[in-house]
Amino acid sequence: MTVVVITRDRRGELLRTLGLLADLPERPEVVVVDNASRDGTADAVRAAHPRVRLLRPGRNTGAVGRNLAVRHVTTPYVAFCDDDSWWAPGALPAAADHLDAHPALAGVVARIVVEPEGTEDPVVEELRTSPVRGPGWLPGPALGSFLAAATCLRVTAFREAGGFDPRLWLGGEEELLATDLAVRGWWLAFAEELTIHHAPSRARDATGRRVDGLRNTLWYTWLRRPLPAALRRTCYLARTVPRDAASARAFARALAGLGWVVAERRPVPAHVEDRLATLERAQRASTARQYVG
Repeated sequence: MTVVVITRDRRGELLRTLGLLADLPERPEVVVVDNASRDGTADAVRAAHPRVRLLRPGRNTGAVGRNLAVRHVTTPYVAFCDDDSWWAPGALPAAADHLDAHPALAGVVARIVVEPEGTEDPVVEELRTSPVRGPGWLPGPALGSFLAAATCLRVTAFREAGGFDPRLWLGGEEELLATDLAVRGWWLAFAEELTIHHAPSRARDATGRRVDGLRNTLWYTWLRRPLPAALRRTCYLARTVPRDAASARAFARALAGLGWVVAERRPVPAHVEDRLATLERAQRASTARQYVG
């Protein structure tokens, strides 16, 4: 298992995460992608953690930094985490055991514990009670998508599906990749016994992330959902997101990408759409997945 971390301008938090990963008894390989940090992150990593493989693409690549990192991964599995999160002892080998045991399993998602309170992230209960139907051999509830910073993936599946789409950049970028994995016959599952800790960084642009996340949701919807489902979801979002400048920017940016979205539109087959429709109904009642900020 190799751990991949993307980071930008969070030197202190990254060094804490790398220290905790270095203390894991399994001593995983670690690849860090520095997305053009301006706070001395790269020099600090080289000095404090010389065993870490450091990649510097020279620009902010967003989630695509994970694609760059996976090119250098030689292990069969990759565990993603952010610079403000870290894997608990024993989680990585347990994830590898699940992936070893089930060749059609693309990835497993861990239980997220929010620090310093030590409480479960609200999304965990949704993962635990996922309505998606899956085969009985799965190690936990079947999932229709995943959270990159809490997921261990099979490298061959990731590469086969093309990784994260560079145009989505960052913010809900997992939904498109998860669907493309499902179309290819791969499964995702929640694994209760895996734990990752998350100490949410204060250095974040919540509004910018909301704009990108809503834009990406719209793009994904029109890239992969059949016409009735795409219309339904678009109308639902238009009715329910905050009526403010950020939402207006998100819809405008989504519309600006209409040309390439239409050109690359590939609606999923019926059996995958059934899974997505089931998940969509559950997400409408979600308190953890709201376009706020």
